[in-house]
Amino acid sequence: MTADSGLVLLIEDEPQMRRFLRITLQGSGYRLAEAASGEEGLTQAATRNPDVVLLDLGLPDIDGIEITKRLREWTQIPIIVISAREQEEDKIRALDVGADDYLTKPFGAGELLARIRVALRHAATHHGSEEPLFVLDNLKVDIVKRQVFLDDREIHLTPIEYRLLTVLVRYAGKVITHGQLMKEVWGPAYVTQSHYLRIYMAQLRHKLEADPARPRFFINEPGVGYRLRVDMEERRS
Repeated sequence: MTADSGLVLLIEDEPQMRRFLRITLQGSGYRLAEAASGEEGLTQAATRNPDVVLLDLGLPDIDGIEITKRLREWTQIPIIVISAREQEEDKIRALDVGADDYLTKPFGAGELLARIRVALRHAATHHGSEEPLFVLDNLKVDIVKRQVFLDDREIHLTPIEYRLLTVLVRYAGKVITHGQLMKEVWGPAYVTQSHYLRIYMAQLRHKLEADPARPRFFINEPGVGYRLRVDMEERRS
């Protein structure tokens, strides 16, 4: 999907933030629909069929968490939360109820645009059946043959490392909470045992990252979870 055809629904009540985002998005070729309240946002989502939603949590009528829940009752449209709330609990709640990503205000225009590109690409990739071959830069994961290659050299992973990688691949570009990863890789009984996740993520980085201390693929979202970065233009500190 090109930026020219992308419709972004912005649900945000702060006029200055709306102005900044209007300039940023329209200047990058996106079409824009705006809503200053939760109810208006839900109506616009149902009638305008946007390609991605930018959602503030602190709206005057309905909390953004509730809006995310309502949207997820009928659509899988990408939802990127933009909020001044910095508490990890807020980020985790938003992601757990169905948001695809989370940006804390203030944020730069470049990072926002990168996240939107990732969300649109993720939605397009996962609209149909799961792709049997995942390629990201010099990393290749063959889901059918259960093989992983780096620079065309096969990398041998343990069963748990491979399972962790395939979960990240399945949700590529999305933030996955620690709890989600633990549940999918180890099972519901291990949801609180996040130290396992840190150990195996370190092992995965050691095998697949050129510099494990400065990862390009496996991005840590502090206190929240991890994300397999699919937009190589995006840079995180």
